[in-house]
Amino acid sequence: MARILFPTSVVGSMPRSSFVQDLINDRPPLPPERHAAEMDAAIRYIVAVQEHAGVDVVTDGEWRRKSYIGVIAELAHGFELGYNPGDGRPWTVVVDKLSPKRPGFIAQEIAFLRTITTRKIKATLPAPALLGERMWHPQKSSGAYPRRDDFVRDCVSILRRELELIRDAGADIIQIDDPHLCLFVDPEVRASYANADAAADFAVDMVNAIVEGSRTPNLAVHLCRRAGARVRGEAQFGGGYDPIVDQLNRLNVRHLTMEFTAPQSGDMAIFAKLRDDFEIGLGCVSVTPGQIDSPETIADRVRQAARFLSPERIVLNPDCGFAPGSGAAVSIDEAYRKLCNEVAAAEILRSEFA
Repeated sequence: MARILFPTSVVGSMPRSSFVQDLINDRPPLPPERHAAEMDAAIRYIVAVQEHAGVDVVTDGEWRRKSYIGVIAELAHGFELGYNPGDGRPWTVVVDKLSPKRPGFIAQEIAFLRTITTRKIKATLPAPALLGERMWHPQKSSGAYPRRDDFVRDCVSILRRELELIRDAGADIIQIDDPHLCLFVDPEVRASYANADAAADFAVDMVNAIVEGSRTPNLAVHLCRRAGARVRGEAQFGGGYDPIVDQLNRLNVRHLTMEFTAPQSGDMAIFAKLRDDFEIGLGCVSVTPGQIDSPETIADRVRQAARFLSPERIVLNPDCGFAPGSGAAVSIDEAYRKLCNEVAAAEILRSEFA
């Protein structure tokens, strides 16, 4: 991360316009050259949005992906791609043993991004245990993987190889998204497992297996209580981070991105229980559509965190990605305003803490 005080970042996804959603879903199908040219133009735009807002660490909005989880199907064979019959969102299920398909798919995202910005850039990968929760189906998957955990373990080598390629493509930060691990803060979720701590430990072990021996200096894990599900009204997971603090301290990364705008996020005193070598990406900007936090509201959340963390350890970012689900209708203009306010809050804080 930049050594300036209170650098600003995004978590990953940015809202997709109808145009971008049509491109992602081949509506209509285009020749490969035209599709690539139009997507490149779209990504230049969303990067410019972040740059004009003043954000220090940018992404490509994850605009080349059908979903932040489903991207694994670009990297490996063995998946059946379809759509959720309930809401039409992409739904990918493992049905066969994994084998490499297109290593470097995400690395190509980063290689292009590196050519169009001088800002620090972030790449994102889904966590293995998260893939197990969302992509293993007891009927459809059992022929290839009778046990969910075996599928999760096979994801590790695929993701580890991609992490190496992303690093070589020039990513400054590689973030592993693991909202599954974060759900173990919720008492009802914990009660649904025979041994919640063992399941959380397994999620951590799988992340550590991906990064073991990595020469990538800036590795991060993103934690949230499924902000997308909350926005869609599907579930309201809650609970402070105390139940998983031991697991968080075992993660072999140097940066944690943690949500703190939701009322159910718990007390920031948890920072005193985390390893002091962690940099904290503070979720201080709400991603809830229609809720635009003022710069002062954002700055006040950071001030609260600074009671427990040195300012040099704090990065400002939204709670989660701005696209809660690949088909979500979210205003790009609203996300832009939120990022402008995030940057304005950082400027306020720099003048206070310099």
